[in-house]
Order: sequence, then C-alpha cells, then structure tokens
Amino acid sequence: MTPTRIPFSRPAPHEDAVAVRAAIDRVISSGRFVLGPEVSAFEAEFAAACGSAHAVGVGNGTDALALILKGLGIGPGDEVITTALSAAYTALAVLMAGARPVFADIDPDRLTIDPAAVAAAMTSRTRAILPVHLYGQAADMVSLEAIASRHGVAIIEDCCQAHLATAGGRPVGTIGVAGAFSFYPTKNLGALGDGGAVITNDRGLADRIRRLRNGGQTDRYHHQEPGINSRLDEIQAAILRARLPFLAGWTARRRALGAAYRAALATAPVIVPPECDPGHVYHLFVVQAGDAPNDRTALQQRLASRGIETLVHYPIPIPEQPALAGTDPALCPRAAAACRTLLSLPLHPGLSETDVAVVAAALARQD
Repeated sequence: MTPTRIPFSRPAPHEDAVAVRAAIDRVISSGRFVLGPEVSAFEAEFAAACGSAHAVGVGNGTDALALILKGLGIGPGDEVITTALSAAYTALAVLMAGARPVFADIDPDRLTIDPAAVAAAMTSRTRAILPVHLYGQAADMVSLEAIASRHGVAIIEDCCQAHLATAGGRPVGTIGVAGAFSFYPTKNLGALGDGGAVITNDRGLADRIRRLRNGGQTDRYHHQEPGINSRLDEIQAAILRARLPFLAGWTARRRALGAAYRAALATAPVIVPPECDPGHVYHLFVVQAGDAPNDRTALQQRLASRGIETLVHYPIPIPEQPALAGTDPALCPRAAAACRTLLSLPLHPGLSETDVAVVAAALARQD
C-alpha cells in the first residue's frame, strides 16, 4: 500500500489564488513593472503590518541586510557579530558590505545567538550585532539590547524567517535599528520569486536605503553615492499585497500546528526544542535526532518511506563554510552539534492535524 504523501511545504497559491491572479493581471495591464505604485503600496502596507514607520522593498533578504549595513556606514575595518547557525546568506551580507562577520555560538535551547557568546566576542571594531530570528522564534532581544547599549553598537535584525513574530510582545524588526525580511517563496509571506524588504523607524536610514537600492540615485541619472541594483519588482509587490491579508490567519494556523506537534511528540524519541517566546511563528518545526553520525539520516529515510518529506536546515555551520574561511572564523561547537542533529518536519498552513498525527506516529515507531 502506497503511503499518503505529506509534502514539506506548499508555496503555490491556494486560498489566495484568485487574489494573486488578479494582482498579476493588474500589473500586466498597467505596463509598470519596476518601482511603481504596487511597490509603494506594498511598502506602506507591510510597514503597518510589522508595526514599523517605514518599509523599503528590495531584491531579496540578503540585499536587505547588506543595504542596512551600508546605510549605517558599516564596512571595511568593521566587525559584525552574528550567529553560527542560519543560512550562510546572513554572513555573506556582511561580506557584501565590506565588513567582517564574527561568529558567536548559539543558545542550546532557543537555537538563536547566545548573548553570553556575543558579549565575549565584542571588540573595539564591533559596529553591530546581527541576530537571526531562527525558524520563526525571536532571539533573546532583551539580553542583546543590554549588550548593545553597554557597548554603543547597533542591532540589525535578520527577520527572514520571522514575519509577524514578536519578542516579549514587540514586533521583530522594530527592536533594533532595522529589520531585514525575505519573501522567498517558502517564507511565511512568500512571493512567486525573489523579494525582500527593510523595515525601520529611522526615516533617514529608510531614505538612504531607497537611494542605495537604486544605484544611489536621488533622481533619474543623478547618482549621489555608490549603490546597487536591488529593486522589488511590481509583479512580486502586487503578489505580496494580495497575500498579506492572509498572513495573520496563516500565522495563527502555523502556531496551532506547532502546538499540535508539541503535544503529539511529547513521548517521541526525539528532542523538540522549547518554545521560548509565544511570539514564535513556526516558519520551520525542527526536532533533534540522536548525535550518532547516521541517526538523522536513518530517521529521515524512515519518514520518507512513509511518504513524509523532511529537510535539513542547516547541515554545515556558517563558520565552517569554505566561503567564510578568510574571516578567521571562530569554532562554535553548539551550532555544529545542532547542524548534525536537527531535522525539519513538514509545517505549512495547508497541513492538517491528521497529517501531524501521521508524522508523529512515524517518528514514534522504531522499525
């Protein structure tokens, strides 16, 4: 008997399909495709949804981070402390700005950057702390704010996995000087291609990032400073506008599914990292398999044999990536251990409680 397939994600439009199609048709009919009214409208709507004064649409989440750094004047000779556990793009954005990423290990429960490790990594060259709100759960922002205040450095939030998440009741992206978001198709708010945004309450920073994303232009053909070409296009902005009204409902659904997983896996032979903040938005639901070399592989294969699709985020700690070798990266053993053991289970708004029960039952079986 062929098992029922449970896909890892479902990025294609479903209940939002009519709205998305109408948005695409609207842009095609308009003949405006770059930096037009859809981008301006989405920026206003997304800023409001995030509780921020300003939003700037850009090409992707990596560019959002790099543009914040450049907008703050952070570059060659400067250091930015960030996490060892995330997609490598967080650190690559620091390199794009010309600064050096300095890696701090993770809190073993929260799996985000450990404030104690951040404090130990501070030097006279540190200009910013760049926490990642990983898997949908916010970093320990209260502790990081205390460190940043003590040393007079900025906090830049990587919110690429944390749309509408909160930290102690405060919207992520509004706690530091700015927040970066990705709209890659599998994100909680996804485009049908690449896209990103910066949010900030600093009008001057927002204005500078708007220039920098468009070649540093103040107006057409007048380049005040060196910038890049990183513009959220009109079709993706219109798609995001169509999907944004669904985001609160999708977020509530993700939280409900996260709670269902936690209840169903209470006695399963895996470790479920704790929910450290009720503002968690469950971009991913991860569990820790055993630490033996083949434990995660065997678990993933067993689930696949039952039609359950899983993924590994992320198999290699960022400091161990060859692309970062020139930064003299510090070893981060807790992040390395997490990279060996974490497995991401299916979680998306189209998942049912029955699907969660099937996954949990498969995890509980030892054959």
